Amino acid sequence: MSSLSSRHRSQRPTTFALPPSASCAPRHAAIRRIFGVLLMLFSCTQLPPLLIDLYYGEGAWSGFLLALLITLATGLLTWLPVRGAREELRIRDGYLITALFWIVLGSFGSIPFLLIDNPRMTPVDALFESVSGISTTGATVLTGLDRLPRAVLYYRQQLQWFGGMGIIVLAVAIMPMLGIGGMQLYRAEMPGPLKEQKLSPRIAETAKTLWLLYCGLTLACALAYWAAGMSLFDAIGHSFSTIAIGGFSTHDASIGYFDSPLIELICMFFLVVSGINFGLHFLAWRSRSLRHYLRDAECRSYLLLLFAVFLICATTLMIHQHYEQPWQSLRYAAFMVVSIATTTGFGLADFSTWPTLLPYLLLYTTFIGACAGSTGGGMKVMRILLVYRQGIREFQRLLHPNGVFSVKLGRRHIPDRVMESVWGFCSIYLLTFVVLLLVLLALGLDQLTAFSALASCMNNLGPALGDAALHYANLPDSAKLVLSLAMVLGRLEVFSLLILLSPAFWRF
Repeated sequence: MSSLSSRHRSQRPTTFALPPSASCAPRHAAIRRIFGVLLMLFSCTQLPPLLIDLYYGEGAWSGFLLALLITLATGLLTWLPVRGAREELRIRDGYLITALFWIVLGSFGSIPFLLIDNPRMTPVDALFESVSGISTTGATVLTGLDRLPRAVLYYRQQLQWFGGMGIIVLAVAIMPMLGIGGMQLYRAEMPGPLKEQKLSPRIAETAKTLWLLYCGLTLACALAYWAAGMSLFDAIGHSFSTIAIGGFSTHDASIGYFDSPLIELICMFFLVVSGINFGLHFLAWRSRSLRHYLRDAECRSYLLLLFAVFLICATTLMIHQHYEQPWQSLRYAAFMVVSIATTTGFGLADFSTWPTLLPYLLLYTTFIGACAGSTGGGMKVMRILLVYRQGIREFQRLLHPNGVFSVKLGRRHIPDRVMESVWGFCSIYLLTFVVLLLVLLALGLDQLTAFSALASCMNNLGPALGDAALHYANLPDSAKLVLSLAMVLGRLEVFSLLILLSPAFWRF
């Protein structure tokens, strides 16, 4: 009897009811609460430039004060109605907050540029400059930097510094105190195909570790610049954009202003270091050993790529006698290769005037970019390395149809799910690039300017060719808006923004 009852019960259709908290749609109350907190935190970034202007007395303090009040009030009004929301975030909530915050953060970051008389900027130019800073792109519409107030110069550098590691990762470090889980934000913001890896078991500890490393490198870079002859103001400003792999400078001539081989060597060293996965820096610091760098396949490929491009550029410059002395070719090739290939964009020489293939070669290296888990842009060395390994596997399958081959990175077997993700990312990245390129061409840009400006902005580089070789001020406003979108897409690695366009994302 009992077995018969069991059999009848097993034949009944099984239904599952999800509790309200398990809904797949984004949770608006919790999102608004976090969004308000993050916006209030961002308002505090107006304080340092405000104090700098009060110290130097250059008349820009009122713009920063008003920007602080506007941002703080908006964040407060967003947070107050939902301050009691206590819901755990999921991955889709993290994507929404990340995308919205980067877009709105770029918008609120433009407020000081609009309120300050020097420089006088249009809304589109102010937005472009702000998004370029927070996305660590380094593309600028400003000229005459040497005549701008120091507070404005500092603010541009500070935008890049906060954008370098991600303002959201900074906020994640304090989320446990707010009763909000942060893992979803971390996974949505951090670059690279292996986002699930963490440096420590708790996400808050991971975020704090990343920022300690980030701040430590910034301090070391600033002290090195200062000791090499920079003023303290320039040293701090350039350390911000160096560690963030941003490219903004406090001078029109960028690093070339100082005309110092020692400063250039310091800059190259910290750029190379900042382009390496910060997880490796953590492991090296914890074990007091450099062996982790040598054992990491991505790090080795990254350094090999820089060296190979340097050899090509230096050799080509010497063959064409672009510079009078061979040592000048070596000097300028080394700096510009590191600056461009890491997607920084500091200037020492005008690479757009270099002979033959070199300008395009440097631009193409930005599609590769720096390592995953670094502050660099591009598609990341790890993804390109995995695509290359997958290509080798396909050759092996053609030669041995019955063979079983796997993709490995070092000694680690890469699951097929990761490979599918890498292929999908590269496909969407390039497809997005093609679509935006066609849009720029339709807006009236010539082919060279459209291609180079889009490659520069989407890969978070800054310098370009054609009409954007010196700055982006002469481009039409519509093109600047498209390029601003490209910067955010590149910073969020495309998927984190495009996923919001999927109907399934909003479905319950």
